[in-house]
Amino acid sequence: MYPSTPAVSRRAVTRAAAAASLAVLSGATAATTRAQAATGLGPRTLDVSVSSAALGRSAPVRLILPSSFDTRPGRTYPVLYLLHGAHDDYTSWTRETDIEAFTADRDLLVAMPDAGPTGIPTVWRNGTDYETFQVKEVPALLARDYRASGVRAVAGVSTGGYGAMAHAARHPGMFTAAASYSGILDTVAPGVPTVFDAIVARENLAFLSVWGSPVLNFLTWRDFNPRARAAGLPGTSLYVSNGSGVIGGDGDPYPEALESALWPSAHSFTDTLARLGIPVTAHYYTGGEHSWAYWKQEFTASWPLLARALGMPE
Repeated sequence: MYPSTPAVSRRAVTRAAAAASLAVLSGATAATTRAQAATGLGPRTLDVSVSSAALGRSAPVRLILPSSFDTRPGRTYPVLYLLHGAHDDYTSWTRETDIEAFTADRDLLVAMPDAGPTGIPTVWRNGTDYETFQVKEVPALLARDYRASGVRAVAGVSTGGYGAMAHAARHPGMFTAAASYSGILDTVAPGVPTVFDAIVARENLAFLSVWGSPVLNFLTWRDFNPRARAAGLPGTSLYVSNGSGVIGGDGDPYPEALESALWPSAHSFTDTLARLGIPVTAHYYTGGEHSWAYWKQEFTASWPLLARALGMPE
């Protein structure tokens, strides 16, 4: 059931499609990021198909508009980007959480961009560039068509947690806050390249198709490693959480084992932050699984930090 908030008129949904049509008619180039279509899903939620030069195709973004979007046409809004994990898609946050109801009374634009079947939002070896799609093309579209301000925070689960920290570290100052829930935060920590291999294999993609070999292509792996790029994070409010998984766990062994595999990676990242004197709010807990049951709790726990960074009441 949709939250009982003032409904966004159908005009808000059709405006983006009309703007896209106008851009095509006026001779917009193929390199211009634009909305191809906007499909309303509820009073405030819509899916936008984005023509992406970085991806060489159209890709979806799910948006949740502020309740006041139609009634305050002169206002701009801060943006919370929520990134999905592996073997999932851009619909996961609305499917697995109450993010629509949670933001109902908040003057906030929520954007959930696609990151492909692996959920690894990076520049792939074949040139597929989810990083540019998420940190340049989608923000440009939101600023142009949905009155997004320049205040942004990013949060993600699993490989989306990797994306949140990698984006913030590789693009200093772009995000006021970044939060990772069971994210891959040191890509070369023991066992982590094997995790990447397993994610890629499960989607029937080519072996070493992300950044190549972690040995032969070490410089590329380092360049996209949140821990190695941590020097770009001063001034960004940071939240990191991870469970110990199997150690202290009592549930499903597979998600517990995966959570355990990422434990050293998270600690390596926060230890590096400590050496650099960069503050971080870290929540390491006993047990836990690599699942939404824990990520929902961690999002709620991190919200005060995200809200302050977005200039919003908690």
